[in-house]
Amino acid sequence: MAAPAVAEAGGPAEAAESAEAVELSRTLSRLLPGLEADSKPGRRRALEALRRALEEAGPAADPAAFQGPWARLLLPRLLRCLADPAEGCRALAAHLLGLGLRRAARPRDALPRLLPALAARLAGPEPARRPPPEACEELRLALVQLLGLAVGLGGSALAPHLDDAVRVLCCTLLDPFAAVRRESCQCAAALARATPDHFHMQSESLIGPLMQTISHQHWKVRVAAIEATGTVIQFGNGKSVDDVLSHFAQRLFDDVPQVRQAVTSVVGGWLLELRDRYSFFHKLIPLLLSSFEDEMPGVQELATSLWEKVGLQWQRENEDDLKDKLDFASPPPVHYPLHESRPVLGCRELVSRNLSKVLPALCRDISDWVVATRVKAAQLLPVLLLHAEDHVTQHLEVVLRTLLQACADEEAAVVNSCTRSAKLIGTFVSPEVFLRLMLATLKKSPSPSSLLVLASTIQGCPREALQPHVKVIATELAQPRVCQASENDLYLEHLLLCVQALISVCREDCGRCGLQLLEVLVTVTAASGATGLGDKAGEAVAALAAVESVSGSQDLYRKHMGPLLERLTASHGDWTMHSPELAQFSVVVSQSGPALGEALQHVVPTLRACLQPARDPQMRLKLFSLLSKLLLRAKDTVDSQGQFHSYLETVTKDILVPNLQWHAGRTAAAIRTAAVSCLWALTSSEVLSAKQIQDVQETLMPHILTTLEEDSQMTRLISCRIINIFLKTSDDVLDPDKFIKIYPELLKRLDDVSNDVRIAAASTLITWLKCIKGADGKSYYQSSIQYLYKELLVYLDDPETAIQDAVLEVLKEGSALFPDVLVRETEAALHKHRSAAYCEQLLQHLQAVPATH
Repeated sequence: MAAPAVAEAGGPAEAAESAEAVELSRTLSRLLPGLEADSKPGRRRALEALRRALEEAGPAADPAAFQGPWARLLLPRLLRCLADPAEGCRALAAHLLGLGLRRAARPRDALPRLLPALAARLAGPEPARRPPPEACEELRLALVQLLGLAVGLGGSALAPHLDDAVRVLCCTLLDPFAAVRRESCQCAAALARATPDHFHMQSESLIGPLMQTISHQHWKVRVAAIEATGTVIQFGNGKSVDDVLSHFAQRLFDDVPQVRQAVTSVVGGWLLELRDRYSFFHKLIPLLLSSFEDEMPGVQELATSLWEKVGLQWQRENEDDLKDKLDFASPPPVHYPLHESRPVLGCRELVSRNLSKVLPALCRDISDWVVATRVKAAQLLPVLLLHAEDHVTQHLEVVLRTLLQACADEEAAVVNSCTRSAKLIGTFVSPEVFLRLMLATLKKSPSPSSLLVLASTIQGCPREALQPHVKVIATELAQPRVCQASENDLYLEHLLLCVQALISVCREDCGRCGLQLLEVLVTVTAASGATGLGDKAGEAVAALAAVESVSGSQDLYRKHMGPLLERLTASHGDWTMHSPELAQFSVVVSQSGPALGEALQHVVPTLRACLQPARDPQMRLKLFSLLSKLLLRAKDTVDSQGQFHSYLETVTKDILVPNLQWHAGRTAAAIRTAAVSCLWALTSSEVLSAKQIQDVQETLMPHILTTLEEDSQMTRLISCRIINIFLKTSDDVLDPDKFIKIYPELLKRLDDVSNDVRIAAASTLITWLKCIKGADGKSYYQSSIQYLYKELLVYLDDPETAIQDAVLEVLKEGSALFPDVLVRETEAALHKHRSAAYCEQLLQHLQAVPATH
């Protein structure tokens, strides 16, 4: 095998070569026969010797002298070694090929033989169906690196060999080894840049493998695939943009910021440099603007910078079309959002002109079933609106419909972005336009989302523009079909938000619709129950009072009390426990304070009508509880103007008397308890004079005596206390026949199961005894007093010390009436009862009492 090689080296070509080339040829001729050895070690030693020979020559070797021996002797043998059975030999061959390409003066001359050899090792005849012939992944990486070197050195000379290069890359882009994929991506990008005039014919073949690689588990591979795709399409067929857009959009959701940054960079580059970019503006702009809301500041800054360059470039390219707008630039709206910089004219025009193509897809994505898609789409919408400014008016119906749907989303991020969009609509669109659509929606089907969108648009609207529409908005919100449409907390919260937005934006202009706004706030407070909305509504009432120039919420109620109660009480004949008007009436009455005393002509007739026995029992219980609270603070509520006495007869005869009458059932008993509590609040509030209490006593004493028998301990206790007050103010004006009927009922209460009731009964007996004055009176009551003595002495044996003490006090108080009778009864009972000490104590007290004559 050596003879032909030597002969070949010593042919006529040797004379034409330099001395350095001749020496290299001799060296190679001596070493190359070893590559044909049968043993693997022999071939490996030959390859290592070749490597040493090439490395000893060093980079100072003359490339021209190296070119001849390299192309004639070394390259063919090394290419055959790429198929050597020994992995080590194949690796050395790949390494030597790399050295040779770098040393050769004309590396392009090697391409016709190198590219088919690489294709044979990396792609095989049918790369889509069979694994590549090269099984070692490190060797596949070395071969792809060798291809990249050939691309870099060959440049445009690769054009005739594009088929082989693309066939290799289509296979290696799907290689199981991540490093091979990354290197293949870089090689594909280099190939596109090296053959710009011919690459478009083959570029589409690489899109499929690249899109399969773009979702690789290694983020560095994903970044390489994205960057390679950008270059492949940049120098290839622009129509491939449609094939990659969905994949790029998915990468914007990538958890790794470097991947999202790569997408942003590539899309920005396309918008700046892609030949057919004008055809794809409506598809690429949303991808780039989506990065404005990226969580990483670096990605946001990159997107902002690229977008500004895109806008300025488009502005220069269309300067003639934009001449008027450039020469007479419109200032930003007066109410332009704070902390937002206005985009350049080119950026605004690009969005405005493409908005009709972008919005349909965006609106679909906002209602997508995938949360991340909805969030990203919702974040993009305010960015588009900020660019479109008043141009959004022509798309307003579509945008509002989308916002109404998206504001009902369970994801807070979606709702927050949509409220930002609604504020921008308020900023850029005339209130007359958006209110016509919003109020029509509110009339048709009020919902939490429609209220939230309305509140947000109001917040973004300038005061001067909104001023003529304040009354219309407030009137619509105050309509029962709106403010009473739902008791859902979210609905009420957004309803309250509408009022807060009106007050904060329009301020003193709200004075013209203060009544309507107060009606809404009362409705929210009434429906919110025990939630925190009541406190927020109270703050809103205070804010409304401030803009109406009144000193506080109670003065605000005073200003609107008449019309407010007229509206609320107009339907009181149909009220039940669940009527919203009942809850609103309760709120107004309980929160208006002293202003209530000026509206008794509305309040008392309503209470009288609603507290009749035929009305809803639960409603009557609620109203009695409300009335009790008012009467406990009568000076600050119902009697703030000193006019309550005018309605006292109505309260006692028309309200309390019917409800104190006995009816069977627990509900009826609960109502009697409520009525008794109400009477106690009335009599103990110090709002009634003694004469007025006497009038009440005349009417209600018989009913209160019957309530002493109620099953409710609270009712019996309060009844005892009420009788006590009645007796204290009677001033001996009671009819003796009626007066004498009181003490037996009280005496029965000394046997009550509750010690509190028994003590209260004893206290009331003391008051009853004090009412008996004058000799004539005493003689009339003597038999009754004697009976009372006898009965009371029995209770001195009670096991409860407190009861014994209370009864003893009663006997002491009564001893002044008929002491001799009491002495006889006490001495008779002295030896019958266990508590002789109490009897002796009583006798000692009686010794100091003058005898009865």
